[in-house]
Amino acid sequence: MKSIALSSVHESLGAKMVPFAGFNMPVQYEGVNIEHETVRTGVGVFDVSHMGEFLVEGPHALALLQSITSNDLSKLTVGKAQYSYFPNETGGIIDDLIIYKLKEDSYLLVVNAGNIEKDWNWMVSKNDVGAKLTDLSNAYSLLAIQGPKAIEAMQSLTTHDLSAIKFYNFVEGTFAGADNVIISATGYTGSGGFEIYCKNNDIKQVWDAVLEAGANFGIKPIGLAARDTLRLEMGYCLYGNDIDETTSPFEAGLGWITKFTKTFTNSENLKKEKEQPLKQKLVAFEINTKGIPRAGYDIVDAIGNKIGHVTSGTMSPMLKKGIGMGYVASEFNGVNNTIYIQIRKNAVPATIVKLPFYKG
Repeated sequence: MKSIALSSVHESLGAKMVPFAGFNMPVQYEGVNIEHETVRTGVGVFDVSHMGEFLVEGPHALALLQSITSNDLSKLTVGKAQYSYFPNETGGIIDDLIIYKLKEDSYLLVVNAGNIEKDWNWMVSKNDVGAKLTDLSNAYSLLAIQGPKAIEAMQSLTTHDLSAIKFYNFVEGTFAGADNVIISATGYTGSGGFEIYCKNNDIKQVWDAVLEAGANFGIKPIGLAARDTLRLEMGYCLYGNDIDETTSPFEAGLGWITKFTKTFTNSENLKKEKEQPLKQKLVAFEINTKGIPRAGYDIVDAIGNKIGHVTSGTMSPMLKKGIGMGYVASEFNGVNNTIYIQIRKNAVPATIVKLPFYKG
């Protein structure tokens, strides 16, 4: 079990620590609902230092990344980030990731914690163009400062105008007295805010400064459990649940980041798949009565025939109802259609809805 740099700090704050993706991580502090509502209405800070960071550099960096990622990096300019995925050679997804263009011929890739080794090995195996690859995962920490009060609460910690950083843009500079920090207007909550990348040596200083600066705004440390409920209310995919090595990116709704303006891993087969009708699709649904959907539950039709399965589910802290996502056969997956979630012995009715669930 790996530890993040601030493990002892989280333990001292009373966090419940659990194994997650091979790391000892804080899953909650006060409780999921109060932490979730703190982010939706104010500001909270997550330690997500378990995420992986790879640096890809050199004159052949773009060529490598264009060949192994789904989105078109030629459109990316310095100071901007892009959501993408690594396709595998059998139609599935190795991982989804964010790519930052630091400067010409220099890119930072941020990958899921549970896939660090797999992603690294894949990238190395495909690097026949001689790009320079560096795994920074063990040297860097990552804080996500999220919520509608994040800009106001954090502005005192940097000379950069935080309100001027547009969504999926970033700056590099000083933050909380630490140099060479990436301040990125990204996140996994749908409530705005920033992600802060810094070296492990600086993270304690940054963490303390963030809590101090945010004190007058009611900032609280937030655990991974609330991160999951927040992302689900927005309909963001979670690798290992909603997407994986067997998942079609088109069935998962990721066609918008699958660009055929270039050639990449399995692109010819994916292009053919795009032209065919989908057999199933990832949909969002709300439970119409009592009940909480969970990953793995069957989705059935009105007479009990299985038509799909739940990939993510929870009780929404903001909507006060059961919500979820799952793959449903094409003839049943239209918006406003009624489906049934098999919760133990009961087939509970649910309605397919448009995302996001939470529109506040």
